[in-house]
Amino acid sequence: MAGYSVAAPLCTWLVAACVTVPRGKEGTLAAPAAGEARLRSRSARRRRAAALRLDARDSSRGLMSALCGSGIQGLMSSCLAFEPCPEFYGSKGASSFFGEGGFSLFGPWKAETTRRQRRAGRASCVSGKAMAVAVQPAKEIAEKKRIHTKKRRVVVTGMGVVTPLGDNPDVFYNNLLEGVSGISQIETFDCTNYPTRIAGEIKSFSTDGLVAPKLSKRMDKFMLYLLIAGKKALADGAVTEEVMSQFDKAKCGVLIGSAMGGMKVFNDAIEALRVSYKKMNPFCVPFATTNMGSAILAMDLGWMGPNYSISTACATSNFCILNAANHIIRGEADVMLCGGSDAAIIPIGLGGFVACRALSQRNSDPTKASRPWDVDRDGFVMGEGAGVLLLEELEHAKQRGANIYAEFLGGSFTCDAYHMTEPHPEGIALCIENALVQAGVAKEDVNYVNAHATSTPVGDLKEYQAIVRCFGQNPELRVNSTKSMIGHLLGASGAVEAVAAIQAIRTGWVHPNINLENPEKSVDMNVLVGSRRERLDVKVALSNSFGFGGHNSSILFAPYK
Repeated sequence: MAGYSVAAPLCTWLVAACVTVPRGKEGTLAAPAAGEARLRSRSARRRRAAALRLDARDSSRGLMSALCGSGIQGLMSSCLAFEPCPEFYGSKGASSFFGEGGFSLFGPWKAETTRRQRRAGRASCVSGKAMAVAVQPAKEIAEKKRIHTKKRRVVVTGMGVVTPLGDNPDVFYNNLLEGVSGISQIETFDCTNYPTRIAGEIKSFSTDGLVAPKLSKRMDKFMLYLLIAGKKALADGAVTEEVMSQFDKAKCGVLIGSAMGGMKVFNDAIEALRVSYKKMNPFCVPFATTNMGSAILAMDLGWMGPNYSISTACATSNFCILNAANHIIRGEADVMLCGGSDAAIIPIGLGGFVACRALSQRNSDPTKASRPWDVDRDGFVMGEGAGVLLLEELEHAKQRGANIYAEFLGGSFTCDAYHMTEPHPEGIALCIENALVQAGVAKEDVNYVNAHATSTPVGDLKEYQAIVRCFGQNPELRVNSTKSMIGHLLGASGAVEAVAAIQAIRTGWVHPNINLENPEKSVDMNVLVGSRRERLDVKVALSNSFGFGGHNSSILFAPYK
């Protein structure tokens, strides 16, 4: 009967709930008798409807009280937020319950007089109009329940690096300021037959006291670099065991990625397999995956918050930093270790990039090989290492008395969807502009850019054009490339360069672009930093990072105020 009464499906359900359930003595809804469900004849249904109409008129007050019970109240309040479909107003059946001039949830209606009109009304509502209406109140109610809180601020309280120019943030940056190159001949394996025999190779590295000797022998270098940089970031942030014991470890996370993962471990496993599977390192699979470094570090620290890795080629670190900051902003974490690590200077890594024809072949003069924006550049130089930032929610950092290096303002990532290695003409600018919008930063406030510039013929100019397009009106703008001294650290490059950007904020000095002896005609040396370091009061620093596959990412830092 109720299904016949109201055309709209939701309204049908409501009226059925009210009409087909008789009222108890106290005005509450009672369950129907078993025999009532078996009424089938037309005359019986008519008698039942007439009785209900009479009951509705005589006891409308009791019925309304029943509707206000806890089970129906939410439904009523939801229905009152609906605007019914036009066909509802033409439903004669609705008046069979409330009466011709009776109460309506939606206001007055016109009674339809023919069966054809009633059928048309029901068909129209079932076709989707009523369902489209039915989604609206849920959205409105959700919006009312949503709690708007003040945005949580994210600050940098620690930094850790492992690079060709040192494994201490201050030593590393001082070498950059002095224009020291970390590019040299490769020594870890014989590369005599390779057309490229130079790289930003880490010559000395110790895990003593930081990684268990047994693990140190089995792990890939990218994991060792990651663990050391992560622990150095904690030490730099004065996070001792005593301090850490006060942390809510469920809100402490690790998000450190890698572009290449454990290439050496996996390559060694393939060589062992040539003899027998029994010769393979039992850890070759887990130690080759990019996520295991973050997982091992979290196990060591007991941190149970967000933990995973991101691999977006050379943009990996920036993606990890931005996602880690977002976890803090959303309240999912208070503390995050984030960044990237890579160790691909091995035969298969070098050979792969040689096959791509992407590497410089200036073997006779390694320190001059990486030369972003210079006319004589002939490709990038591979590097290795790790960079890790310790990010904290501002109040959390202040509560423990942390030394705040800089504030993370925000960032963005985009995809060119254009070419595997060549950047899209508009993609970089789009990423930068999105980052500015997301961070709420005006273009004129950005006066320092640590560019991705890798020393490749196409990439350097595309990025420069995008930077000038976005910030060219700022006379204070200064741009440099850390890769001119350490090479391209692949997935670790963004984090190491973020450290350089933060150090520029701290010290008031920006490092030089070495080897920029013969600049491209289209670049303005009033924008690019020259061969000497320069004094600069950094207002907002932008760090760019772009990867194979068209992955773009830009992140912004500023002095903490």
